[in-house]
Amino acid sequence: MSATLSRTETWSLLMTFGCSIAVLANTFQGEGAPVVASIAFSALAFSLTYAFVRWSGPSFAKAGMKGKDIGKLYPKELPEGMGSVAAAVFILVLMAFIPFAFYKDIVAATSGGGNRDVPSPPTFRESVDTGRFLHRFPHSKLSSYQSALNTLQATTILGLADDILDLRWRHKFFIPALASLPLLIVYYVDFGVTSVVVPNFLIRYMPRGARLINLGPFYYAYMAALSIFAPNSINIFAGINGIEVGQSLVVAALLVLNSSLYLVPFPGNPVLHSASTTPHPATDSHLLTLYILLPFIAVSIALYIHNRYPARVFVGDTYCYVAGMTFAVVAILSHFSKTLLLLLIPQIFNFVYSTPQLFKLIPCPRHRLPKFNARTGLREPSITPWEVGKQPKPYLIKIFSIMERLGLLQITRLVSGEAVPDVPHVKSNGMAHANGHTKSPSSSVISLSSLAVPARTPSPKPLSTTTKIGAQGKIVATSNLTIINLYLVHRGPLREDELTKELLIIQLVCGLAGLLIRHKLALFLFGMDNRPIGGVWSLV
Repeated sequence: MSATLSRTETWSLLMTFGCSIAVLANTFQGEGAPVVASIAFSALAFSLTYAFVRWSGPSFAKAGMKGKDIGKLYPKELPEGMGSVAAAVFILVLMAFIPFAFYKDIVAATSGGGNRDVPSPPTFRESVDTGRFLHRFPHSKLSSYQSALNTLQATTILGLADDILDLRWRHKFFIPALASLPLLIVYYVDFGVTSVVVPNFLIRYMPRGARLINLGPFYYAYMAALSIFAPNSINIFAGINGIEVGQSLVVAALLVLNSSLYLVPFPGNPVLHSASTTPHPATDSHLLTLYILLPFIAVSIALYIHNRYPARVFVGDTYCYVAGMTFAVVAILSHFSKTLLLLLIPQIFNFVYSTPQLFKLIPCPRHRLPKFNARTGLREPSITPWEVGKQPKPYLIKIFSIMERLGLLQITRLVSGEAVPDVPHVKSNGMAHANGHTKSPSSSVISLSSLAVPARTPSPKPLSTTTKIGAQGKIVATSNLTIINLYLVHRGPLREDELTKELLIIQLVCGLAGLLIRHKLALFLFGMDNRPIGGVWSLV
């Protein structure tokens, strides 16, 4: 990848940069325009990320941060860990945005200099007597914003450590929970709500017909678990060019759409009544969501341009962790964690589906990404090979058979008279670390087609085989347990760019279905969907 920008790219980025600065300067008029400022900062973040990824790529590769794109006919070494550049720009932009987010509170309505309140009466004594104050600075909002920054900074450090040191998954799995501690502490101090709404059909079974159930410390455990799941779910749904950044862009866009339902009273809005002029009680929370997600989308688009097929850089684990934690942060601060889970349906399925390999119930190759077939130029399902003399345990064979009947697994078995291919044994590593690249010269993952043994016509260059008597029916290989491999099992071999596009379409469809369930099925389950009833907002 060239470290220089073309003339067109240079002038386009300079124009974007200049327009962003002009818009930011104009937002200081009146009481400020934080949403407009956030959009301008997002454009600025796009320009900086696009340029820095291009400029710093060779430096990363020179420092050893590089990997081979093994999904190509002629694998090339590409800069790795470029998601750290996007994460750094993202965090710096969020920091620079603080004065714009609180401009009205800092300049227009407070005296500054450590004075939190501006008395309405002319003298301080009168203000003490009357107890009247014009304005109080929203310290709770600032603390929430700062806690989000602290959490994202800690997550970035985790991602960098993983990219540089290649940490084992059991060592890094619970670290996001520690990174989320600032967020959880602020949630406890400023909000502290740990109750959930009981569905209508369960109310009659609750003591005294309670509509709310208080989960207490279990709710904080749930939020910590969400902080662990979201980053790791993005990290294991990987392995092909553009899929990590692409899925993050889809989820982020859907979250922005969800927050817009609480902010824009357009006709037919499923949340806001078009005739209502009362602001939604969650307006500030969803504005905070926009302030965080808009710059994230901007840096992700710049990174996606370099990571899409054919990739010029690899994003690394840093981006996956920061992306997932960004979703967890906005979901916790804006109180829509259940909505986030509805948008992560493919990631949840992929995690549950991958569990047997993630927890070493069956061997887990280091790279479970789809195998590239050099003869066809297509991606095929990768497999876990099994030796005839070392078959899965009986209970696993039964589970495999059930999964095969359900269409969740592809099994290659020997038939009578066939020879057994001498396939390499895959050493379990305990984690499917799929980023579409490898640091080793070769991959231990082989495709199902590589195990195909001709039934009648001998191959001109046969595989090394050993005939086993009584080996018929033995399992030779099973497809790796990832949603990408499963899709290829049913869809058939695909070009890498087509595979990425179809998976992102599935992500989008599942996300839109999740939003529909959230804002339509909620009426059936809870009898409310944040609608104003008689001028009073119902329970969120």
